[in-house]
Amino acid sequence: MPVVDHVDRDIWEVRTRLANRLARVLFVLEGSEMVLLHGFIKKERTTPKPDLDLARQRLKKLRSSS
Repeated sequence: MPVVDHVDRDIWEVRTRLANRLARVLFVLEGSEMVLLHGFIKKERTTPKPDLDLARQRLKKLRSSS
């Protein structure tokens, strides 16, 4: 499995394995910058909807303030 993968529209995730857990950070590329939207410990096979919704909300706020 790749370390970075597309999740939804402009949102991507980077994965890392901690001692006995999987961590995820959802991010977006804005120009030449990587903006981290949300990080969490993954407990399910798919990205939980509340975590993805939070990342979408933060992305919308980021883009509305630009």
